[in-house]
Formats: sequence, C-alpha cells, structure tokens
Amino acid sequence: MAARKKVLKLSNEWRERIRSGMIMYRLEQAALGKLEIPSNQLKAAEILLRKTIPDLAKTEITGKDNGPQEHVFRWKDSV
Repeated sequence: MAARKKVLKLSNEWRERIRSGMIMYRLEQAALGKLEIPSNQLKAAEILLRKTIPDLAKTEITGKDNGPQEHVFRWKDSV
C-alpha cells in the first residue's frame, strides 16, 4: 500500500470535539440504562462538558432606553 503524501493532523478544537462526543455517548448510554456510571465520573463528565461545549444561556437584547429592539430587513433589488 502506498504511503500517504499528506499527513492528516487534527487541530486541538477537533480533538476536544471528539472527546466531548465520547463523553456524551457514555452519558447517553447511561441515560438509556445500558451503562452504569459512578457518581464521581458523572461529575467529572459534567465539568469537562462545561469547558468544551458552551451552555445555552438566556440573552436579552434591549433597544434604546431599555425598550424593545427594532429590526429592519431590506432586500436589494436584483438587476
């Protein structure tokens, strides 16, 4: 078999995504009752996921004088 000419290297971001995916897979298996995970491993998984996957937090954007925000959408006429 011929050797690869290009060496594939994963960036740190992709490595973190892969690790997060593995953690989420194990948590899914535990939720489905297919795997038993000790409480200390669950806590460790929670901490690691918080560091790699952003939390969905409520964000409020207000307009002038804390009033409602006005959005204006315009389309450019195609010629």
